[in-house]
Amino acid sequence: MLKNNITSILLIVIVLFVVPVIQAQESATIQAVATVLSALTVTGTNDLNFGNVTPGTPKSVDKTDVGNAGEWTVSGSASAEVQIDFTLPDSLRTATAAMDIIFLVTDASFEDGTGGGQASPAGNLNPSITNTENLNAANGSMTIWIGGQVDPSVSQPGGSYSGDIEITITLTGN
Repeated sequence: MLKNNITSILLIVIVLFVVPVIQAQESATIQAVATVLSALTVTGTNDLNFGNVTPGTPKSVDKTDVGNAGEWTVSGSASAEVQIDFTLPDSLRTATAAMDIIFLVTDASFEDGTGGGQASPAGNLNPSITNTENLNAANGSMTIWIGGQVDPSVSQPGGSYSGDIEITITLTGN
């Protein structure tokens, strides 16, 4: 009898712990999806133009100066977040001479459709740092302007001076 009890207990232990428990099983499927944003287009539409400059007299162009402020247009996906980076020269040059150019932290601005255009833009940009903004919510556009100041020396040689101002617009993915 003791042997039968031990056998019964052993059989119960085997059934409980060794035999796999059979359970109901279900599964479900989801999709992996992604939306690829349309490519950005950046176009320089107006040079930063200081016009005629007198030796020894600094000359400024404001970002709101239509026709003289530097201007770029950007197009991409509606509401896309972008980073805006400027590469600024420290001087304008001829083949033999250089003239200082200065950019202040308030010398750039942008319009994304929420402001009043170049005279009253949506916001200011600091051209010395990376700025993060959103393109127009309806059509994915933005216009960016930049001003600055040239500082010719009193003995500045005459000539046509120039330098590149580069803007890089990068989608953040947000």
